[in-house]
Amino acid sequence: MRIQHFLISCFLFATTLSAQAFDRTFPGNVKRGEMTPTTSQAILVDGKPRTLTAGARIWNQDNAIEMLAALPGNKMVVNYTEIDGDEIDRIWILTASEAKQKLPKPVASPFPLFPPFPPLPAPVSTFK
Repeated sequence: MRIQHFLISCFLFATTLSAQAFDRTFPGNVKRGEMTPTTSQAILVDGKPRTLTAGARIWNQDNAIEMLAALPGNKMVVNYTEIDGDEIDRIWILTASEAKQKLPKPVASPFPLFPPFPPLPAPVSTFK
């Protein structure tokens, strides 16, 4: 009976170690900068004010989702992606080892002869 408990404990310990050892993968269009949280939906990236999209997500070093208001107000090295070059939609707060790694190379378009479709115009409300 004691041996069974010991083996079960060893198995559970081994599975928790493997769950904590992971490599985060970032998309090909990711950029890197130093982020400082300021107010809700606003941050500073490399000293320039930037806005977040309505559905923006921030992942911390443990790959858990963080709320912007819960972040400390100091500078953090982050990877981020943009929508149309102005709003930031995804942010990953980097660990020290991830910050030392080079950014992935941008992924080439699978259809080089066809440019991407232009964004759709914003809906117009007819409600009065």
